[in-house]
Amino acid sequence: MNDIVPLLGIETEYGIIREDQGESDPVEESMRLLARCEAKSVFKAWAYNRERTHQDMRGFQVSRLAQDEEEDEFCEEDRKRPYSYWEMKSDRVLTNGARFYNDHTHPEYSTPECRTVFDLVAHDLAGEIIVGDCVRLRNRDLGGDCLQLFKNNTDYSGHSYGTHDNYLIPRKLPFDVWVRHLVPFLVTRQLYAGAGKVGAERKNEDGFMGLQLAQRADFIDSVLSIETMTQRPIINTRDEPHATQDYRRLHLILGDANMSPYATALKVGATRLVLTLIGAQKLAAPFELADPVADVQRVSRDTTGKVLLTLQSGKTVTPLEIQEWYLEQALKHTGLSDETEEWDWVTREWGRTLNDHRHHPEKLADRIDWAIKQSLFNDFMEAEGLQWGDPILQSLDLEYHNLNPERGLYYSLRDQGSVAGLIEQGKIDDAVHRAPQDTRARIRGQVVDSERDHIKNIHWTGIEFNNGEYLDLSDIITKEDVVQVLDSNKEQFAWK
Repeated sequence: MNDIVPLLGIETEYGIIREDQGESDPVEESMRLLARCEAKSVFKAWAYNRERTHQDMRGFQVSRLAQDEEEDEFCEEDRKRPYSYWEMKSDRVLTNGARFYNDHTHPEYSTPECRTVFDLVAHDLAGEIIVGDCVRLRNRDLGGDCLQLFKNNTDYSGHSYGTHDNYLIPRKLPFDVWVRHLVPFLVTRQLYAGAGKVGAERKNEDGFMGLQLAQRADFIDSVLSIETMTQRPIINTRDEPHATQDYRRLHLILGDANMSPYATALKVGATRLVLTLIGAQKLAAPFELADPVADVQRVSRDTTGKVLLTLQSGKTVTPLEIQEWYLEQALKHTGLSDETEEWDWVTREWGRTLNDHRHHPEKLADRIDWAIKQSLFNDFMEAEGLQWGDPILQSLDLEYHNLNPERGLYYSLRDQGSVAGLIEQGKIDDAVHRAPQDTRARIRGQVVDSERDHIKNIHWTGIEFNNGEYLDLSDIITKEDVVQVLDSNKEQFAWK
């Protein structure tokens, strides 16, 4: 049976700061960062007119989003700037099929569409290299290391920026079926997907001190919402497939930015398996949590995985028990995917991680971000005689995610061999320049490489050329689709 979740992607918004300025302008700094990108690309040609952000998967269209009002405020402020809208967005589409742009106050890197989890992790890591190279070049211009970027989700001043994992899923099942089966899984996948966070920032905070599993947990306020900047949901309901209407794009905004490639692979891989089970209608009746939004925070603040969550039936269950149940379902149906190597890796490592979490949590400190931080910070506190409430720990938390190879704590651990690797460096280096060869990103990247001077505008769904011709990518889903398009255009792969 063909894999029913054919395409995957990750969008990462990076924290950005100028340490030599009291109040640096993130819009200005993001623009200047993008301007230093030396990767071959199409610049300032993104087709915003093809965006469809107001259609809701629940079957209606909203007239106004909270982010629209914020965008209006930004636009009012931006009128004072000596730049056009296109200059501020600074969109780049790269030869590897990725998009790199200024999401107003954050540089954002969106991987190309990938077909396998391991390709996706390679392209996520390639994004770190591309963004990091821009930081290095920008700092060279500035004559120091004052510009710092962080692959994380909070600035510890009450602001959160996102890391969104995306999955193409079939539309044939009602949306509420996906929701019913996904919510308990997503609430509890923090056990291995959380990037770790010192302290808390939730409104009306109760004074929590310690290490949380996840950075985004404090900012989740609803089960379902089309919003992404307020009332952030467990499941985002934006209906924008970037494909034909046979599909939905599940756009998950509750996840963390993982530094560990192992954690990224397990997060995306386990989610993909669960989606495959849902699409094939192989899951039994799911757990129904009585208060899933509160449970997001409850799970995040208990690193043991054994906090009791109340079901609508009144019974209780632990996060570990929920995750173990989903894993058990995946092990029963290993023939659902063509990607057998991936399925085997995910189920094996999912099981190993849950078992370690239950019986030997210290063993997680070589591959799961929150556990790496827990071990690192405990050692530091013991050596310095500190407690969790000391503000220096939040500074160390930020430095764990720093893209500066001289300062990033994760990079230091990686270089020492203290954390698990996953993807060979050669594959990551290849992903910096080359798109996945089995998705439509290959076509986009090839056109950018050979025809960038003839492109009028470009989008995930298609490319328009200066002569009026249009290459539609919206229905290119399978490997066979990619080959067919390349074969049919091999004699005229130049739209001039």
